[in-house]
Amino acid sequence: MSDLLWVGAVYYRRYPLLEFLEPSRRVVYSQDIILKMNSNSHFFRVSCALIGVLALVRLPAVAEAKHPTMLTRLSGVDFVIEQAVADGNIPGAVLEVGHDGAVIYRKAYGSRALEPRRKPMTLDTVFDLASLTKVIATTTAVMQLVEQGRVRMNDPVAKYLPEFAQNGKEDITIRQLMTHYSGLAPDLDLTTPWEGKNTAYQLAFIEPPETAPGSGFVYSDINFIVLGALLERVSVQTLDAYTTQHVFTPLKMMRTRFVPPAAWRPKIAPTQYDEKEHMLRGVVHDPTARRMGGVAGHAGLFSTADDLAKFAQALLNGGGGILSPVAVAKMTSPEQPPAAPVLRGFGWDIDSPLSSNRGDLLPVGSFGHTGWTGTSVWIDPTTQTYIILLTNAVHPRGKGNAIGLRSKVATEVAAALALSPSEQEALRWKSITGYNEALSAARRMSTRNGTVKTGIDVLEEHGFDVLKAREGKKRIGVVTNQTGIDSQGLRTIDVLAKAPGVSLEAIFSPEHGVTGTLDTTGINNSVDAATGVPVYSVYGGTDAARRPPPDVMKNLDAVVFDIQDAGARYYTYETTLGYFLEGAAKAGVELIVLDRPDPVTGSFVQGPVSDPGRENFTNYWTMPVRPGMTMGELAKMFNAERNINAKLTVVPMEGWQRGDWFDSTGLVWVSPSPNLRSVTEAALYPGVAIIEGTNVSVGRGTDTPFELLGAPWMKSKELAAYLNARGIAGVRFVPVTFTPTASNYSGQKCEGVNLVVTDRNGFDAPELGIELAAALRRLYPADFKVERMAELLVNQSVYDALVAGQDPRRIAQEWQEGLEKFQKVREKYLIYK
Repeated sequence: MSDLLWVGAVYYRRYPLLEFLEPSRRVVYSQDIILKMNSNSHFFRVSCALIGVLALVRLPAVAEAKHPTMLTRLSGVDFVIEQAVADGNIPGAVLEVGHDGAVIYRKAYGSRALEPRRKPMTLDTVFDLASLTKVIATTTAVMQLVEQGRVRMNDPVAKYLPEFAQNGKEDITIRQLMTHYSGLAPDLDLTTPWEGKNTAYQLAFIEPPETAPGSGFVYSDINFIVLGALLERVSVQTLDAYTTQHVFTPLKMMRTRFVPPAAWRPKIAPTQYDEKEHMLRGVVHDPTARRMGGVAGHAGLFSTADDLAKFAQALLNGGGGILSPVAVAKMTSPEQPPAAPVLRGFGWDIDSPLSSNRGDLLPVGSFGHTGWTGTSVWIDPTTQTYIILLTNAVHPRGKGNAIGLRSKVATEVAAALALSPSEQEALRWKSITGYNEALSAARRMSTRNGTVKTGIDVLEEHGFDVLKAREGKKRIGVVTNQTGIDSQGLRTIDVLAKAPGVSLEAIFSPEHGVTGTLDTTGINNSVDAATGVPVYSVYGGTDAARRPPPDVMKNLDAVVFDIQDAGARYYTYETTLGYFLEGAAKAGVELIVLDRPDPVTGSFVQGPVSDPGRENFTNYWTMPVRPGMTMGELAKMFNAERNINAKLTVVPMEGWQRGDWFDSTGLVWVSPSPNLRSVTEAALYPGVAIIEGTNVSVGRGTDTPFELLGAPWMKSKELAAYLNARGIAGVRFVPVTFTPTASNYSGQKCEGVNLVVTDRNGFDAPELGIELAAALRRLYPADFKVERMAELLVNQSVYDALVAGQDPRRIAQEWQEGLEKFQKVREKYLIYK
């Protein structure tokens, strides 16, 4: 009896209004009445026992019966919601919290209706979910089609809805609709009268993009109206019929549907008076969905907190039979363009200006969505928690607001539960929020004032330990140039020449020579004036001239490699590194790499992966344009993945972080080649250099190479206007004229653009290169010789798509799969985490 008394008493104080169903009647107990009772009274004790029985029968899965302290810990949530009711922000609410597979808090507050008559809020109230429709219904349904192979996220929408390819939308992809990066307007035009779902579809199909597709985040109902049309076309079912059959029924969500029947009306929370002063109750609040008959991909769904709890738990369980765990993980991970600052999954919100319902304590690895009427869902796989807050804040006159409430509730819940992530889910959180390799939201710190020691400095500090021979002096060679200096400005050549136990026998000079000033293949062997050591050129017009001479290598015990890279696949120093690995393996000598920073950070992995079998001097191995690796890491990867198996030692840096741009290291900038004179030019190089082999000038022979693009046949204002209209993240274009003194169009006046980097962490340099090529091909088809790009691009599918006129953002999205595969390989060889 005492247990039943306790359960009953808890439930008395648990809900403002408690409901328990019996076969023949509904028994309702109000907390207001209970509080007026004497808790020692016989009636109170009997009533508590009765409620205890009913509670245990009615809600056997509610975890507070197992954890009574949870009620106390979550009492702060009650105050927050009750205050919102008292302040008039909401008429009432239903809150349902789940944790570790069970519902742990479930409560109704305030009123379901204020007008035309006040009605108390109950746990089984049916709410107009508004935009929660996008994720509960439409996103889930589209993901099912993806799993079945009936649609692909990177396909253009027009592949399935040919009518959509009007007014510049032919390249908008399903992915862009799902992540709100389509560039379409927020809603259809409602200033003119129209009715009907098909009319809405036609209006959406003719709608032109307001901004360049893929250029930025614009939350748009049109995106999900079109997705609803796509679902109906592919599935040959209406949206409501499909979701009922394939989503709601399998999850036993029996109080979830579009256009609820009249029998549900007494339990439906009204929203707002319509334009005819009729209170909307069971009729969708969203005016566009209302004109469409109440069934739309963006709004129209009605449901209860209990049903949404079933849905949320299904996702936490890996899909609950309606989706696979892979599909759940995919749609709730960042899927927006890699450089974009707003994180969106497929349908789901992760980290955006709309993420108020995540609160202050739940991690970015969680996901959720909100609805205009005052509804919200937030799900955290990291801690196996969900928070469902349903209100009709727009009732009765549209003046309420639940935005601040959502955040406060989520924060209170997270604090009360003392959430701790599982090890596996903590890795998911880290992959989304840490110094992640591809996602801009991970790179909050764009600069720092670091102190980095390069490999040569570390070698000196450790007394040249890796160079010591067992007996006698170790005969070494060194591959270096002007960038090989220590923190005191001493050349690596001079440091090694004076190192104890070492005999410097040979110097090998890469492209541009040992001083880095030559821009020719005609670089001869020479002698270093300061040391008298012979200098062997490993750069010339033939393959043999670019490799280490075997007759020199066989007389060495080790070769030291110390060159500053530029962070781009086609920078030839990376291939020189590979050739020396091969040469060292053949000669049986050790290769020692003194590591240096990737000047454009090691946290970005961007650009198309080169095709296998197309290796050359600007493409040593199958990897992306911007691999995001240091020379030491590349050496480890080349050695293993190409089965070179040389004896390799990497002397790592100290103090370098993957997100460091060169200017964060405290190191002196030394131009790695004559035309890379600044960090800005290094940032632009992986993009602008893609088209350098064509008939354009990239500013060689000016003071700012790779910050300029031009030709005598370009029109500067026209090109700048076109590129700026594309909304390319992180860069702007200024019309200019210039006259280069070297390379293409030397001595000729060129019109073109000056590239101004506005956010170096926010732009994708290789994608910029494709944007430039596509712009020139579109504006100057008779002049631009695109075929000359193939040598540096070495990716046939990207080249073919460019020639076919595909949108650059669509092209870039297609190479993401190759990037993901490369990153799995790359991960094995990273030295700096």
